[in-house]
Amino acid sequence: MERLERIEDGFTTTDPLLSTGGDTPASATLAVVFSTLVAVSGSFVFGSAVGFSSPAQNGIIKDLGLSVAEYSVFGSIWTIGAMIGAIMSGKLADLFARRGAMGFSELFCLLGWLAIIFGKNALWLDIGRLLMGYGVGIISYVVPVYIAEITPKNLRGAFTTVNQLMICCGVSLMYVVGVIINWRLLAVIGAIPCIIQLLGVFFIPESPRWLAKAGQWKECEASLQRLRGKDANISEEAAEIKEYTETLQKLSEAKLIDLFHKKYAHSLIVGVGLMVLQQFGGVNAIAYYASSIFESAGFSGRIGSIAMVVVQIPMQVLGVLLMDKSGRRLLLMVSAAGTCLGCFLVGSSFLLQDLQLWKSSPFLALVGILVFTGSFSLGMGGIPWVIMSEIFPINVKGLAGSLVTVVNWFGSWIVSYSFNFLMLWSSEGTFFIFSAVCGVTVMFVAKLVPETKGRTLEEIQSSMNSFT
Repeated sequence: MERLERIEDGFTTTDPLLSTGGDTPASATLAVVFSTLVAVSGSFVFGSAVGFSSPAQNGIIKDLGLSVAEYSVFGSIWTIGAMIGAIMSGKLADLFARRGAMGFSELFCLLGWLAIIFGKNALWLDIGRLLMGYGVGIISYVVPVYIAEITPKNLRGAFTTVNQLMICCGVSLMYVVGVIINWRLLAVIGAIPCIIQLLGVFFIPESPRWLAKAGQWKECEASLQRLRGKDANISEEAAEIKEYTETLQKLSEAKLIDLFHKKYAHSLIVGVGLMVLQQFGGVNAIAYYASSIFESAGFSGRIGSIAMVVVQIPMQVLGVLLMDKSGRRLLLMVSAAGTCLGCFLVGSSFLLQDLQLWKSSPFLALVGILVFTGSFSLGMGGIPWVIMSEIFPINVKGLAGSLVTVVNWFGSWIVSYSFNFLMLWSSEGTFFIFSAVCGVTVMFVAKLVPETKGRTLEEIQSSMNSFT
């Protein structure tokens, strides 16, 4: 076990490789699997909220007489709530612990769904969407952080990526079921996983790293033992967590201004940069308005939405399987390159349609969106959240995570609200801009994003914070 040393500009180690629990890869215990499933029930809520607006659009506009502008407000207002939730997410996760923050967030999500289910006008729908967004803003931070803090290093990438897989499953369920049932019943289905997580948090262990930060060493060891198995030797992993946490606690409590210190520069650039590029690559524009995009391109919205689901799930599963084998960086670059191509194909389809050069251009739009969806599911959807949960030390994780999550949701709001207006300006231009952003993402990852596969959280955070 190597000793962590505090230095003037950050942290260093006498050896760059800190081992956890020896060289034998840890296995996935029932406790880790169950805890992860409970946590990602919140991710399913997240996905259901994202996927709801596309299939519900025609029904809500018809039943309640909303205009396109009013529906754009409904579709995007939840990102305002999510930004508020994201601002508070790190503090809540530190104050109430990871389990408490998950349960707290689900109360707002449940209230939001109920307001939509019983809403009689645009105001109630907007209030419900805002409440739901607040809850999801907290979920989007605390779920990947909790999973990263409870899983062994050799499984952390795959398990944390299950967060995005469940988001994808939530979106897909809404797309498939939404084409055959009423939008109010669809909202009832979206509320079910809220109840599952609310009940489930009472049966899962708290994050051992949060317990260590809170000075609850006996509880930390008990939680770690439960997660690793009753016969597992946790002494080395527990000692490393304790030693690293004690070193961090010698520092004064982090403030927002501290995040901009030189020692955190690399982590902040990577965390914020990935979230900005993820959102401005157009993912939520496609997710929220998939049906209308297909119809604008001259293709069936229902068939297109179902085709997206068929592509999304297998590619997301493939991403989970490859996460701890190929590494984060390679998957990110392949994924970003694929989204670049997908947006370029969609933009080309609209351009050919405007110029009346190719009668089959709607099929090109379908191919482009499927390429984008599959590529995004492979890596760009989940890996930025995985890396966000890995690169910040526990003493600034709450503040840094909140900032990064707020940036993500602010970008989501800008894109989701402006998309319909951008499409009126230039359909092909909109997707060519998305394509350019995705191309920049490939270069950003190649130049700045570190490989975190197979490294302990303490090792990753020490090396990131000492970066100059």
